Amino acid sequence: MNLDTRIKFRHLLCFLEIARHGSFAKAADAVSISQPAISKTLKELEELLQARLFERSKGGVALTPAGVRFMRYAGPCVQALRDGVSTLRDSAHEPPLVRVGVLSTVESQFMAQVLSLLHERHASLVVSVATGPGAYLLGQLHVGELDVVIGRVADNPQIQGLTFEHLYSEAMTLVVRPGHPLRQGDATDVARIPAFPLVLPLAGTTIRKHADSLFVQCGIAPSAQRLETLSPTLSRRYVLASDAIWVAPRDAVLSDVQQGELCELRLGVREPGGSVGICSNAALPLSLPGQWLCDAVREVAASYRDGEENRA
Repeated sequence: MNLDTRIKFRHLLCFLEIARHGSFAKAADAVSISQPAISKTLKELEELLQARLFERSKGGVALTPAGVRFMRYAGPCVQALRDGVSTLRDSAHEPPLVRVGVLSTVESQFMAQVLSLLHERHASLVVSVATGPGAYLLGQLHVGELDVVIGRVADNPQIQGLTFEHLYSEAMTLVVRPGHPLRQGDATDVARIPAFPLVLPLAGTTIRKHADSLFVQCGIAPSAQRLETLSPTLSRRYVLASDAIWVAPRDAVLSDVQQGELCELRLGVREPGGSVGICSNAALPLSLPGQWLCDAVREVAASYRDGEENRA
């Protein structure tokens, strides 16, 4: 079937903004038009495609299966047009750029190693890193504003329509400051853990599910006093300044543990961990800088897999 010439750029742009924000009001603000106007534009697109693209609810809007399929192509299409325009606007001498979404689980040690390796090999490369919840980053990947997303995203519903390459499995652990009351003795008294504040990933995130799984395995009742955040920096500073217990991905705190700045609590069990990997949009060919990034990610991940086997 030939492309319907009645489908305009404004239709695609409005569709992508609604998908990104999950809200007609926020999408309307993003494209600087009224909410009735964006609703009308979407209705036009749905009529042209003869498909319902969103389900409406009190909590906002969500893509239908047809919407997910359409976004797989609409996002890269719009991004490719933007890139084409950019090549004609004083960009001949700009350095190569790769845009990567990074989840907090790999934000500190893993990605720092990747970036060091990448810049050793490609001195003029610009790496633009976006951080945030998995759903947000995968939404950016869907619409072509990121080249890849790195982290634990295999269980995220937003991964539908994307491709995922497993790199290694990452276990959860509990860490505290040196001198913490629970560090007395060889084994941790799990019955005392609920007496201390907890630092946990945000509720509803994939990593939080793994943290909750660890508590279930150990028979630990979570403390009523908790800090919920995806920020490794805030988590680390809070734990070092208090008696709080940080439930963290082991690789995110491994460097601190090795340097003696944080200490692991011995629980006698290990949560098997989630799958850390590279998520990409198959509808958009990966740029050469994106391939450079993925090569470096795979190389660093290989050392993590070796470490995982040695700890098994």
